[in-house]
Amino acid sequence: MSDTVLVTGGTGFIAQHCILQLLDAGYNVRASARSASREAELIATLTPHLASGTTLEGRFSVVAADLTSDAGWDEAVAKCTYVLHVASPIFLKVPKDENEMIVPARDGTLRVLRASSRAGVRRVVMTSSVAAVAYGTPRDHVYTESDWTNVEGDDVDPYAKSKAVAEKAAWDFIDSTQNASSMELVTILPGLVLGPVLSSHFSSSGESVKRMMNHEVPGMPDIWFPPVDVRDVAWSHVTAMTHPSAAGQRFICAASDSVPLLAIAMILDERYKSQGYKIPLRKLPKSAVRLVALFDRDLKFIIPEIGKPFHVDSRKIKTQLGLEPRDLAEMTFTMAQTMIQYGIVKSPK
Repeated sequence: MSDTVLVTGGTGFIAQHCILQLLDAGYNVRASARSASREAELIATLTPHLASGTTLEGRFSVVAADLTSDAGWDEAVAKCTYVLHVASPIFLKVPKDENEMIVPARDGTLRVLRASSRAGVRRVVMTSSVAAVAYGTPRDHVYTESDWTNVEGDDVDPYAKSKAVAEKAAWDFIDSTQNASSMELVTILPGLVLGPVLSSHFSSSGESVKRMMNHEVPGMPDIWFPPVDVRDVAWSHVTAMTHPSAAGQRFICAASDSVPLLAIAMILDERYKSQGYKIPLRKLPKSAVRLVALFDRDLKFIIPEIGKPFHVDSRKIKTQLGLEPRDLAEMTFTMAQTMIQYGIVKSPK
């Protein structure tokens, strides 16, 4: 009988790609969602993207479990060999109180880990973020997996704090007596996640591509991210789940060093200008972003990052796990094309 894997936050962008790759690899998959009623919706989303010969029947189910409650997690992890903990609190707007994001991320992670350890799960692979590595410290070196975001540092946004706090709590649990089963942990730290969307729902990572394609912004602020394709992020999770040397390791998951948003805009312009799309190619000065931030509170968190590129070393995941990442052009094109396909991006007039 095939091993069963729990994927938390099964309706999310990365989680859905993880589910597809797990099914293709022969695993049985259980996905957690806030409501089990999401099962039909998730099946409808996944079905068109299944590999030839892969079926959901008898191999896929959805269980109700919420990061903010203990209820449902013991049932969710029952008889699972592995857990991919991908779920994270979702906010359409940055909350006024940062603890609204930090506390559920930390406590939800601990709920998943406690239940997994009780159930005898062999290994948990957790989705963290480059945001848990590169913020709140001087940008004077190349960041590696040995670095941690300083959550007490100046201008660290709530998302970065939530990722760093949750991941540190996870490692503390693994090393504590609470982990009575000696369950193993691996963390995957993606950068800006691009690549194909599977439906009209998409992640916050895709917001920048959507805004460029729809010409919702006059230009790009000079901010930088290490890019990665969602399919490579999913592959990294599935590979780390069983790789002999992955246990106890963090892996920065990126195709390259950081690139500016303007580089993504230029790729889109080259591909879609002839189709009538008007991609904004101006570099917005910090003063312009400050002005807009007076009316859009979320923008204030990017102001400290303007004009401050940071560099990451992603060699470890390539040499140790064998990741061969897709390039920036492919992940950008596939995200834009699928956003057009699902109506996220409007047809140009």
